[in-house]
Amino acid sequence: MKLVLSVISLFVVQISTAQIKITQLAKTDIPKSITYKGHIVNAVRYTDKAGEHIVITTETGETATKNSETGDGRDAALYAYHYNVTGNNEFKLSWQTYDFISDCSLDIKANYAPGSFAITDVDNNGIAEVWLVYRTACRGDVSPSTMKLIMHEGDKKYAMRGESKVKLSEKEIYGGTYTFDAAFRTGPAALRKYAADTWNKNIKDTF
Repeated sequence: MKLVLSVISLFVVQISTAQIKITQLAKTDIPKSITYKGHIVNAVRYTDKAGEHIVITTETGETATKNSETGDGRDAALYAYHYNVTGNNEFKLSWQTYDFISDCSLDIKANYAPGSFAITDVDNNGIAEVWLVYRTACRGDVSPSTMKLIMHEGDKKYAMRGESKVKLSEKEIYGGTYTFDAAFRTGPAALRKYAADTWNKNIKDTF
């Protein structure tokens, strides 16, 4: 009986995963009617049970602060855009993520964790989850960055917030803590596990 259940479970996962069709987009593939700020980090078009979608993530890199209080301030920001593709091939913005550091005269960071972007169907409901992991910081020492994991599933938003982990020596490690928001705490356990695993894979900070 256990073997039969395992086979059935595997079959369901394969069918649900197959429902999410993902295509990587080059900059030239992005429709001209879609606007964005910054430099593209990820761009994908995917189809799930709810229809067809486009997601673009961007970073601005460092830019000079206008009217800086210190005179040498710099800004950095990151964005994510999610568009629903309508039946007549038009694009409707359904959610957007924006975070930033402004007027920083120290070491500045507003970057996605490399390789962390993902489109999944962890809970096998046919609706794709979009995962974003990023860090922001303005610091003049070896200290943790502010770290966030944002996940969207349809019109639902989930978030983890905390800090990265820095290792000063074999015995000195700082940071790494996080908290789930209410959506994660009350949502499916499979999503919390995937989120925690993703957080731990990207927790180590670099300088």
